[in-house]
Amino acid sequence: MIRVINIISDTNIGGAGRVIMNYLKYADKKNFETHVALPRGSLLREPLEKLGAAVHEVDGMADKSMDLKVIGQLKKLIGEVDPQIVHTHGSLSGRIAGRQCGRVVIFTRHSAFPVKSYMKKGPGRWLNKFINEHYADRIIAVSPATAKNLTDAGVSRKLIDVMMNGVEPVKRRSPEECAAFRRKYGIEPGDFVMGIIARVEAYKGHGDILRAMALIGRPELKLIVAGTGADEENVKSLTKELGLEKQVIFLGFVDDVSTVLSVLDVQVNASWGTEASSMAMLEGFSMGLGVVASDYGGNPWQVKDGVSGLLFRTRDVNDLRDKLVRLMDDPALRQKLGVGALREYRERFTGEIFAGRIEEIYIKTLEARDGK
Repeated sequence: MIRVINIISDTNIGGAGRVIMNYLKYADKKNFETHVALPRGSLLREPLEKLGAAVHEVDGMADKSMDLKVIGQLKKLIGEVDPQIVHTHGSLSGRIAGRQCGRVVIFTRHSAFPVKSYMKKGPGRWLNKFINEHYADRIIAVSPATAKNLTDAGVSRKLIDVMMNGVEPVKRRSPEECAAFRRKYGIEPGDFVMGIIARVEAYKGHGDILRAMALIGRPELKLIVAGTGADEENVKSLTKELGLEKQVIFLGFVDDVSTVLSVLDVQVNASWGTEASSMAMLEGFSMGLGVVASDYGGNPWQVKDGVSGLLFRTRDVNDLRDKLVRLMDDPALRQKLGVGALREYRERFTGEIFAGRIEEIYIKTLEARDGK
């Protein structure tokens, strides 16, 4: 039995937490025992426990990658759990604690963003290279864009495994449930419905989607916004400014996205920051829903242009407008992209594929340490 402790500092259920949950749904529990260390009071505790993880709450690590006091607590916990592998998700404290305890350390990088100039050369690059290489035996990058972020900042490509996320399939809701949702939110039978399921942050591109809608100027185009975040009031103000109040539906945080995905004609991803491997997009793929996505970050590796979706030039509102109009006016293309999205999901992005690859990396890394 291989025992693994995941260390995550998130207090909310974000992308990294969902990665751990997706893994647990398909983990080989006969051969792998999963523990998770997380901040006290984290919303991740209950769902992780339901999925069979042994959860350990740690004080002082809430939403912080690095805290010297937390390192001592994590070292004590690692000594008690006695794992062969420490797998961290955005926690430098966890990596340091794992290395000081003499365990195999694996670090997953979940984001992709432009590398700052001071990390591309000189002392900043050297320091970043040292920290990442000294405190990790392997690094999992959730997209080629994420791997490039790491190598651009000095990390050796030899340490990196590129592995796109995988998800549990989402079941399409019944026609009756979809009709009830449409009635509730005033969606008419002839409307074309697109949706964005993401945190409402500026870099997720909600503003670009709204501006593209205004350029299109067709009242039958509706947008469902599922999610909350720091930019929510700005997005709502822009909606009003552009005269789109009757076309945009704000749902807030949605725990079960199956109904939302079931009523969409297309999903939209307009990210221009931190996008690595969108799980919402993959959930749409699992029910045969195509996407219009920016060519930023991990999107071009997730979306095959013209097969599972259409890519537009990042931050190019006119290009986004053109892609949306094309899909609005071409039902056959929408159907083709939906078929392609489902095929891509089954071949590349299932939860089984994802969990199996995680476990392959665990075994490979342990064998490398033991000289096998």
